[in-house]
Amino acid sequence: MPSSFNVESADGYERLMGRWSKRLAPLLIDFAGLADGDRVLDVGCGTGSLAFTLAERPGLKEIAAIDYSPVFVEAAKWANSDPRITIQQGDACALPFEDNRFDRAMSLLVLHFVPEAAKAVAEMARVVRPDGVVAAAVWDHYGGMSNMRMMWDTVVMLDENALPLRRKYCFQPMMRPGEMKACFIAQGLAEVEETSLLIRMDYLSFDDYWQPIAAGEGPLGKYVAGLEAGRRKAVDAAVRAAYEAGEPDGPRSFASVAWACRGRVV
Repeated sequence: MPSSFNVESADGYERLMGRWSKRLAPLLIDFAGLADGDRVLDVGCGTGSLAFTLAERPGLKEIAAIDYSPVFVEAAKWANSDPRITIQQGDACALPFEDNRFDRAMSLLVLHFVPEAAKAVAEMARVVRPDGVVAAAVWDHYGGMSNMRMMWDTVVMLDENALPLRRKYCFQPMMRPGEMKACFIAQGLAEVEETSLLIRMDYLSFDDYWQPIAAGEGPLGKYVAGLEAGRRKAVDAAVRAAYEAGEPDGPRSFASVAWACRGRVV
């Protein structure tokens, strides 16, 4: 699963996205459903938001988690204290498990960074038993991530080189309405449903919002880290002005929407 997500550090990812994926994880779990005795696979576990939220359900028998990034795998292993959880490095497009191994496979905020996303969905379906469930969620970057669109829509006014990057960010795989549903159906899943999940991202200050991006985390951070000094200073100032919106610096809250999809293995 060669990923298009830029990883600098596990701590940086936690500040950029991990703290918010923890809020999203329970919503995906409720949408996917669980039953006592389930064996569940977390595909693209990152620092463990989904796996550790699953572990709050005492009735689960097993939680297996994989991620392509050794940085994330090491961090998740370090944080794990639940014997039901196993974490290993792995490729979402070539899962290291036999057919029909799990009752459910879930993927949280991963498929849009997988170039061969349909293959990852097919692999999730392969390792889930008949009548089991495959479920996934990805951010709606175009219409559901106002905090990140704020940054891109600001920087394209200063740097025309950001225009193709904004387009790529807004229309990554699985992000258009109905796209995940069509993919799930094409991979042979039945009773496929797509919905949207809403959380809020609450920042204490501009620095709380901007620091992990400024440090180079994720696709936004990769762009910012590549700017020459003068343009970087202008971008920093312009994004701060967009965040503050004419009011003193301080807490801000942004609605954030993810597309979610589930299907039954036949």
